[in-house]
Amino acid sequence: MSRGLRALLLAAGVGSRLRPITERIPKCLVPIHGVPLLDYWFGLLFDQGVDRVRVNTHYLADQVVHHVASCRWRDRVELVHEPRLLGTAGTLLANADFCRGGSFLVAHADNLTRFDLAAFVRAHRARPPGVVATMMTFHTDTPQSCGIVELDRRGIVTALHEKVADPPGNLANGAVYLFEPDILDRIRAVGVPCPDLSRHLLPQLLGRMQAFHNDDYLRDIGTIDALRKAEREFPGG
Repeated sequence: MSRGLRALLLAAGVGSRLRPITERIPKCLVPIHGVPLLDYWFGLLFDQGVDRVRVNTHYLADQVVHHVASCRWRDRVELVHEPRLLGTAGTLLANADFCRGGSFLVAHADNLTRFDLAAFVRAHRARPPGVVATMMTFHTDTPQSCGIVELDRRGIVTALHEKVADPPGNLANGAVYLFEPDILDRIRAVGVPCPDLSRHLLPQLLGRMQAFHNDDYLRDIGTIDALRKAEREFPGG
């Protein structure tokens, strides 16, 4: 059911919390067991039927260009450069051409994950009336550093708590989404420069976005400690 799906990977960030590693390598190319994060995404998505992947670049972009040009998926990957960062939701607007024509996946490429893409797509297509987006969730061991999610009994997102000191639980936003093209109109309506998904779009979707739980594996590789945990937990590449 994921055949023909397109995916936009957000990979332009500086990765300041991963310094000094990211002083010499972009965050999306940080290796786990010698395999760059970006390659885990390419393998996961293309092996499960994704048609095309577009990746935005900014920081140390030449390294990403060189890596993609030499990887085995290069004919199915498009790169778009952001001379200045547009915001995670702003990147969707800048790539509206890629996001038209049906459901599309958006993911932060600094996450390391495994999931059943076909099941994710099925859940999105079977969403209740009035629900316009599907967010992947996971249980985190560092809830203070994540966006924590509250759900109603139907699995609809009712509240978001972005990196608060005393979060109400450990169910976190996995920063992997399935959207429909009309989400772009909602981003435009926010009316701010460089709009951000977590700060500007997702709060507008409370009560209209469902959760899809990832009970396999997901970790945000945002810190040195998270990177070390991933090296211990995740099977070798």
